[in-house]
Amino acid sequence: MTGGVEVPRRIFRRSHEALAADVSLIAAEFLAGFQLIQEIDRPAVSIFGSARVLESSATYEQARVTGRAFADAGFAVVTGGGPGVMEAANRGCKEAGGLSVGFNIALPLEQGLNPWCDLSLTFDHFHVRKVMFVKAAEGFVIFPGGFGTQDELWEALTLRQTRKIGDFPIVLFDSDYWDEMLEWVRDEMLDDGLISSEDFAGILRTDDPVEAVRLVVSHYDQRVAEGST
Repeated sequence: MTGGVEVPRRIFRRSHEALAADVSLIAAEFLAGFQLIQEIDRPAVSIFGSARVLESSATYEQARVTGRAFADAGFAVVTGGGPGVMEAANRGCKEAGGLSVGFNIALPLEQGLNPWCDLSLTFDHFHVRKVMFVKAAEGFVIFPGGFGTQDELWEALTLRQTRKIGDFPIVLFDSDYWDEMLEWVRDEMLDDGLISSEDFAGILRTDDPVEAVRLVVSHYDQRVAEGST
């Protein structure tokens, strides 16, 4: 009870048929996402960042250059398909003749599909969409962003820490933006023993698009070489 008003327990009070319909919708999204990933015919990187970044900003241009550099390296670029950093990375990739992918999400604000995607899919469920970012990619490059960007970062760090995605490069772009957060992670989480030194050392930083590409591509090349021996 809240203030004398009963709060409905939506899930547990729904019919079996309604629950089955919800599960079917989620399963259909998973299937559609995996089918689209099958169309990505080369290694890929997932690039994240704010939808609110303007085309005139330095961050937009850096993301655009990074997308172009990944295309030049033979990688597809996967983003959330929206405006801002996502648009910039897709745009740079497509301008360089690469394969540009957008995993969009249906939202009331900000999230129309940008025009620079060769392959795209719009999801209703965030958790399904986040699985696709990991499944499609050989690493993440994360530009400045808000709650959504942070959500994707911390989920990736948790998956790597728990060995669900192995040794997966996670590159933070723009040291000035991320350094204060990383200082807190070091001074609080690491110093209190809540994460390991290995967990912290695995968070990579750069201010250079070329270096961002090198960190992801070199890891992929090493993994391929180890798998072929």
